[in-house]
Amino acid sequence: MQEAELVTKTTSARSDVEARLEQHRIELTAHCYRMLGSAFEAEDAVQETLIRAWRGYDRFEGRAALRSWLYRIATNVCLDFLSGRERRARPMDLGPAGEPDVAHLQTLPEGTWVEPVPDARVVGDGDPAEVAQARETVRLAFVAALQHLPPRQRAALILCEVLKWQASEVAELLETSVASVNSALQRARATLGASEIRAGDPLEPDDEEQRALLARYVEAFEAYDMDALTALLHEDATQSMPPYALWLRGRDHVVSWWFGPGAGCRGSRLVATQANGLPAFGQYRPSPNGGFDPWALQVLALSGGQVVDFTAFLDTERLFPLFGLPPRLDS
Repeated sequence: MQEAELVTKTTSARSDVEARLEQHRIELTAHCYRMLGSAFEAEDAVQETLIRAWRGYDRFEGRAALRSWLYRIATNVCLDFLSGRERRARPMDLGPAGEPDVAHLQTLPEGTWVEPVPDARVVGDGDPAEVAQARETVRLAFVAALQHLPPRQRAALILCEVLKWQASEVAELLETSVASVNSALQRARATLGASEIRAGDPLEPDDEEQRALLARYVEAFEAYDMDALTALLHEDATQSMPPYALWLRGRDHVVSWWFGPGAGCRGSRLVATQANGLPAFGQYRPSPNGGFDPWALQVLALSGGQVVDFTAFLDTERLFPLFGLPPRLDS
């Protein structure tokens, strides 16, 4: 009887620890995503973080806040992941804008690119101001800009600017001095300040004007109405299509692509989702066998009632399951 009670208590204690750790998963995923620029690597990093936390929980004993302790583990896991790796990027980080011509298409490996992440994995519920900040700090443009920073600078900036840690806390985590942390922050801010971050307006799902704009976009894209799409694009809009390195700048070039090499998208259907604190759509192109096959995950940045950035991620085999999008659509 005593042995059975002990097993029950042990199981209950284990479940309690798992529940306490699990409640931090979303914010830890957001942190790891900012560090790594990949939803898949962020998931792996969080899993490793929770494993390390579980193994070390008996030694933790409440000497610090659990949340801070987990962030310390997660940051070190990410620094381990980043050791010896090339930074991830967006196509516009790798060279100048190109011409809307298929001859300029060049495919680069998956590990080259900053990848999108579903809002549900990195944006929790709760205080509206905290939700807004979470969306703001996982935007594609911001996360891509972070990848320009060396890993320890990146960690210092995220911990201080996003999570509001004190420089002394960051110095302890990184095993360095407060002066070194402040110097790293200064250099990181200068690097970000020199970056061209076009994040777009915040995603406000309840905003009627934004909903109306997105409804017009869906109607225009599914009808492949070039006049309507042109009206929705900012004159300096950008388009990119990872894993292709080619990117386009300017409404005329984007429309030329859609009307020319991209004309195979005519007749597509869009399924709404959310990525990186931005509106997104699963795009399905008509299939020769009937119905619609997955083609791209579109992520849009909006500003001033227009689309300022259009990113089509073409790795649907990996991304559609991550976003919970159907494998195909029936007619």
